[in-house]
Amino acid sequence: MGTPDIDTFVAEARAWLATVAEPRTRRAWGEGSDSVAVFENWTAEEERAQTDRIRAYEQAKFDAGFGAITWSEQYGGRDLPTSYLLAFRRVEAEYDVPRRTEMFPVTQQLIAPTIAQWGSEEQRARYVRAMLRTDLIACQLFSETGAGSDLAAVRTRAVRDGDAWVIDGHKVWTSGARIADHGLAITRTDPAAAKHAGLTAFLVPMDAAGVQVRPIRQMTGGSSFNEVYLDGVRLTDAHRLGPEGQGWKVALTVLASERLDSGNLGLDNADQAVELARNLGRPLTELERDQVADLVTRSYVQRLTGMRVAAAVVAGHDAGPEASVGKLLATDTMARTSEVVRTLLGPDLTVESDRWGAWAWTEHVIGAPGYRIAGGTDEIQHNILAERVLGLPREPR
Repeated sequence: MGTPDIDTFVAEARAWLATVAEPRTRRAWGEGSDSVAVFENWTAEEERAQTDRIRAYEQAKFDAGFGAITWSEQYGGRDLPTSYLLAFRRVEAEYDVPRRTEMFPVTQQLIAPTIAQWGSEEQRARYVRAMLRTDLIACQLFSETGAGSDLAAVRTRAVRDGDAWVIDGHKVWTSGARIADHGLAITRTDPAAAKHAGLTAFLVPMDAAGVQVRPIRQMTGGSSFNEVYLDGVRLTDAHRLGPEGQGWKVALTVLASERLDSGNLGLDNADQAVELARNLGRPLTELERDQVADLVTRSYVQRLTGMRVAAAVVAGHDAGPEASVGKLLATDTMARTSEVVRTLLGPDLTVESDRWGAWAWTEHVIGAPGYRIAGGTDEIQHNILAERVLGLPREPR
């Protein structure tokens, strides 16, 4: 069919979006929800309902030809350049469509591409299109309490038993485990090998016998994360993703995409903090004006870095260390947003009241530090920049 002119593509996208959503209008201060939560405080039922609502939109978008824009026709895509995907996202932002929760980029932008790269023909046929359309939702079974930021130190074991594998272990900080259909687990299959070499990846059905999900209560009051216990989970070899012993390379495929997708985190809440300053009902002090101006400036720097990453991807290059810079800027923006809000609201931040746009900030202030760990810890991002940009010696292994 050929590549459409990008202006024609944008017009088609806008016409379709107009059939499924209302144009997004600038909200007057005090109207609508004032939620600025970093991690949503939902019950399991609320999480499922939100997921189903977002999934319905994602499926409609996929069926209309805008859900897998850069993917090949084999997976229901249009095989268009990344610039078309970015153009669609800009138009999509003009409409009041459901805001994707974390599980959707995890499924569509992390797990699906990893299966496309490492999966068998049968796995690609079974999972990739279904995940792009969100018929299936996936989570990451990576982190462990004893491993910290060192993914290669995982202790969850997968042992061969004839033609099957038996998995035993414990994963932690798993977003979306309560609603996910599958989890991509990194396990240790060869304890005698060097720690990076003895790993193997598996696609674990979350309803398999022996899989138990326990929500983790956070200090925000919510349970966005979960522990996942794997107790004698028996899987066929068809659930293994990639060659045995190559789990580290599979994990790196996921992590590279994770860093790429984290650069815009926190910007909406930063903008909301600036609006708070405009609607405080009193003149700002010199210190407050300075802090707000600093937040605005840093937000623009973060946006510009995101544009650099996008430009690199559009040009067909690996975004590389720029993606790590984006992640670090995002966590810094979140921290400085909290500082601004604490300064502006003072004691009102800690008083549960009916005042719109005040008490709601507690969920941001309490939740924001978690992103220094989530999506690749700040320490890991600093190591990447030190080693790959500055040429400093590698961390001892």
